[in-house]
Amino acid sequence: MTSLHGLFVPMITPFTADGALAPAALEAHAHRVLDAGATGLVALGTTAEPSALTAGERAEVLDRCAAVCAERDVPLIVCAGGNATAESVRAVGALRHPVAAVLAVVPYYVRPSEEGVVAHFTALAAAAPAPLLVYDVPYRTARPLSGDTLVRLAGIPNIAGFKHSVGGVDAASVELMARAGSTTTVLCGDDRFASALLALGARGGILAAANVAPAEYAGLIAAWLADDAARGRALGHRLDALGAALFAEPNPTVVKAVLAEQGLIPSAAVRLPLLPAAPESTALALRAAASAAVAPV
Repeated sequence: MTSLHGLFVPMITPFTADGALAPAALEAHAHRVLDAGATGLVALGTTAEPSALTAGERAEVLDRCAAVCAERDVPLIVCAGGNATAESVRAVGALRHPVAAVLAVVPYYVRPSEEGVVAHFTALAAAAPAPLLVYDVPYRTARPLSGDTLVRLAGIPNIAGFKHSVGGVDAASVELMARAGSTTTVLCGDDRFASALLALGARGGILAAANVAPAEYAGLIAAWLADDAARGRALGHRLDALGAALFAEPNPTVVKAVLAEQGLIPSAAVRLPLLPAAPESTALALRAAASAAVAPV
């Protein structure tokens, strides 16, 4: 199985100033983050604004990300599925690109029982054409999971691990790492808590802030994977202000504003119900990005 260790960048979807898809800018950005040290890409995650894209646009985003990953011989993770099990099984089974893993969110809004979550992922894992990553993000799903449930999910065949995004490092996080960290792959999904989870044994991250600072986040992960705790702590502290600034408004509004100001994408445009980042949020994030910049590892 392809290694899922390292930095995976959840790709933004660049738009032109009039709101149209900018596929060439997407490809250029993908190459840019890989050149800076990212291990691979994540297509159609939350950061990509997938719910605001048409079916044709989602297909083109996936095609472009898959083409870059094939050209660079790097792993691609694709986000698929939703809160209905049958439709999620269909979506996962319909993936037509070779992928290293499928990222599937814990069912949201309907708030199933934890037994229901286990049954949902058992069905998805059986249908998935590639290893499954459980996207545990309770502040979006309203369905927190206990340590026991996380460990049970880790033991399901074809579940490779987790994107762990619980808004901190809680008791369930510690229990997951203590009981299953040696047999499953945990990728941190909360940018400000990445260093802490890496210190507990996470093997990498899916980090939206790495769209802005890919070399720095790649260096953070490399330091912890090399057991260089001193460098890992220092980089984590240095990146904290950037992580806070980029999430001062709903993701990916500030990320896109910064990249547009830097001339790396055509515009800062997002689609409703998101609104463009406020100028003061953009200015703060630009200053944080400049302060966080370090030489690549």
